[in-house]
Amino acid sequence: MAPAQWLQITGANGSGKTSLLRILCGLISPAEGLVQWQGANISSLGEEYSTNISYVGHRPGVKAELTAIENLRVVSGLNGLELDRQGAQDALEKLGLVGRDNVPARLLSEGQRRRIALARLIAGGRKLWLLDEILTSLDKAAMAIVRSLIEEHVSGGGMAIVATHQELNLDSSNGQRLELAT
Repeated sequence: MAPAQWLQITGANGSGKTSLLRILCGLISPAEGLVQWQGANISSLGEEYSTNISYVGHRPGVKAELTAIENLRVVSGLNGLELDRQGAQDALEKLGLVGRDNVPARLLSEGQRRRIALARLIAGGRKLWLLDEILTSLDKAAMAIVRSLIEEHVSGGGMAIVATHQELNLDSSNGQRLELAT
């Protein structure tokens, strides 16, 4: 896969979509072969690879007791990124969370918690986005925002690999679809 492209991975439950993304993240090793980034095996690259990727799993990974801003800033800090309060607010605003930035996540809907997780993509500035069922729990307006974010990221030279059961409806001229068989 080259810069400025997206890949949609589809398949039945249990076909390996999440496992493939976890392999691409370097969280698990492939049974055969290797994953390369810019010609080198990711297992030998360490931070050189991990600082180029953002992974949003099928679970939002949001701490219930923290506010939306706190969640975003803490995760950014853990990833070695300095994100000030305004930067966090801007990212949350892009995901339609205006007025929800200081609300504890436990009081937000599942879709709003998903939006907090997706705001990490904006705050992270990473080249490769690995996204697992990111449209789950989102309403039509939020889905449109996510699609727009992916297209903006790809048109800026980024890459996105998205495992989903739902149609992405992205510009097909710079993307591909891969169906995994069970």
